[in-house]
Amino acid sequence: MQPVTEKRWKIREADEAAVALIAREQALKPDLARVLVNRGITTAAAAAAYLSPSLAGLHEPLLLRDMDRAVARLSQARLNGELVCIYGDYDVDGITSVALLVSFFREVGISVTYHIPRRLEDGYGLSTEGISRIASQGATVVVSVDCGVTAVEEARLAASLGIDLIITDHHTPGDTLPEAYAVINPLRPGCDFPFKGIAGVGVAFNLLMALRRRLREDGLFKHRPEPDLKAYLDLVALGTIADVVPLQDENRILTRIGLKVLETSSRPGITALKEVASVSGEVSCSSVGFRLAPRLNAAGRLEDAALGVELLLSTDLTEARRIAAELDASNAERQAVEKAILQSALQMIAESPEMANRRSIVLASAEWHPGVIGIVASRIVDIFHRPTVLISLEQGSGRGSGRSIPGFHLYQALHACTDHLLRFGGHRQAAGLAIDESALASFVEHFDEVTAGELSEEDLVPELLIDSELCPGDISVDLAEKVAALHPFGMGNPEPLFLVRNLRVADARVLKETHIKLVLQVAGRRLEAIGFGMAGRTLPECIDIAAQLQINVWNGRANLQLRIKDFRESC
Repeated sequence: MQPVTEKRWKIREADEAAVALIAREQALKPDLARVLVNRGITTAAAAAAYLSPSLAGLHEPLLLRDMDRAVARLSQARLNGELVCIYGDYDVDGITSVALLVSFFREVGISVTYHIPRRLEDGYGLSTEGISRIASQGATVVVSVDCGVTAVEEARLAASLGIDLIITDHHTPGDTLPEAYAVINPLRPGCDFPFKGIAGVGVAFNLLMALRRRLREDGLFKHRPEPDLKAYLDLVALGTIADVVPLQDENRILTRIGLKVLETSSRPGITALKEVASVSGEVSCSSVGFRLAPRLNAAGRLEDAALGVELLLSTDLTEARRIAAELDASNAERQAVEKAILQSALQMIAESPEMANRRSIVLASAEWHPGVIGIVASRIVDIFHRPTVLISLEQGSGRGSGRSIPGFHLYQALHACTDHLLRFGGHRQAAGLAIDESALASFVEHFDEVTAGELSEEDLVPELLIDSELCPGDISVDLAEKVAALHPFGMGNPEPLFLVRNLRVADARVLKETHIKLVLQVAGRRLEAIGFGMAGRTLPECIDIAAQLQINVWNGRANLQLRIKDFRESC
């Protein structure tokens, strides 16, 4: 199996009537209006909301089924002085969800504690051991965040121990919902919440919105300040971006505003985290995804995710800096472990002749750390463009983590392989599983049969979706600035990509032995461009490029630069 280097260029086909309407109503250039239409924005009202997102555009939280029961029970718990435990997952979505609810509950006077399982000792999600431990501590209400929707047995145990379990989750439900006090999940049958792609921390934030309203009706804020929920959006943005959910609809609103809160957050843990990650000034999705989130995630992957919660809940900057330094060290260790696993996996692929005929990659080893294999699976998907599952083996059983490609629903594929698995859960793009080592060979074959039945040869070549073709005269700093205003960019709201044809390469330099810096000429214009990781490619004299428009500011002056995602020889 060879790395995939070829890409399929495809110019999106936009509804030109909608493009004209939005361009006229919003006073936009057609190329920019076309970008909006390509993202499903086809009316003037939708365009206005997209261009100026506000918290007023969030959906009614009570549309989430069982939300009314949950807030009523939490209001009662506050009045009765009951202990509430927040039970989270060990990834960034779970960590931020726990910190979000614990912080708010403390602010409104709800007695609260929290529990996050250890990845290596407890595994994912609610466990009977965790529920029993929480019951012994005196909690009468448990609120799960970013987990719980498949915890049927654990819900029964909670009820038998006198615990009212409120599940908040966003993962795909199983065939049977847990018999909990409340199950809040936009994906559950019969839920009228209009946006189904919200992150776990987004579901938790909807709980806060509904609960604050209920507490206001209870008269709690007549004699005490009402919490400003906007101040909590730094946590929501962190968790949403880290979980790689589509940055559309409610996710986009929460992330857009939350990134601004992250820039100015007075939360000591956020300040310390930004310091160790060397993030200052404007905070982007990229700086969250590649600098902040990995450090917050590191302890949960290798040891105990509670350290991340402690950081976010810290009220002392000195303590926060100490914890952040520990997380930074854990992240460096995680990077070394990740590199070793990637090299091992690539060697296994290279030495396995049967891989050449497979449309999936499933690998297993007793040498791999289970906390890091999900990151490595993502890297392998980037290299080979195949659905990938990596499995860490120990004492006859395995824990796996999978990542997918566009057009392939990983959760459904695992569901088709249920007979070979002990358990599984997740989303379209990412999932986890547990398997008996004796079933590994049969799972490998069945999973590849599923992928082969759904993926064509064309699907195995990455698709480069281009928003529009630009003429030389269209390329300007002004257009680049207007494109940048459409942020945050990520899954579901990709950074706009443009085609520019027939560019002559006037100058080419290699940077750091890896990247290329180009000066391109077309129609009397000189354009600067950069291609990251492209130094090894043959560069024709005349090229077409698929590129993003970017602004470089130096000494107060803005300059346009094209960031090349791919190039080909001009026809």
